[in-house]
Amino acid sequence: MDIRQVSEDFAVTAQISPAQVSEIAAVGFKSIICNRPDTEDGAVPHEAVEEAARAAGLAFRFLPVVSGAITQENVRDMAAALQELPRPVLAYCRSGARCLNLFALVREMHA
Repeated sequence: MDIRQVSEDFAVTAQISPAQVSEIAAVGFKSIICNRPDTEDGAVPHEAVEEAARAAGLAFRFLPVVSGAITQENVRDMAAALQELPRPVLAYCRSGARCLNLFALVREMHA
């Protein structure tokens, strides 16, 4: 798993599996955000990751975003999640790029 630290309280990674959640908790993350729709090829159903996250004591939020089609609603939802969830937060999608783009748009919105 390649976790890329974006800010003090936010990092991104590619698709994770339920088995990786304990490692995510062990390195100190308090919340996980899934930005990958379950309908994408190769996606692990978010319910399985959410169940593992909750079992590990982590908060979880499912905010699916269509690749290449981020909406203002997606940005608002991500901003709200980042304000509400315990930090640090790890967000994932297929490669991590969508999460990174969302984070940049949230920061731009609050600039």
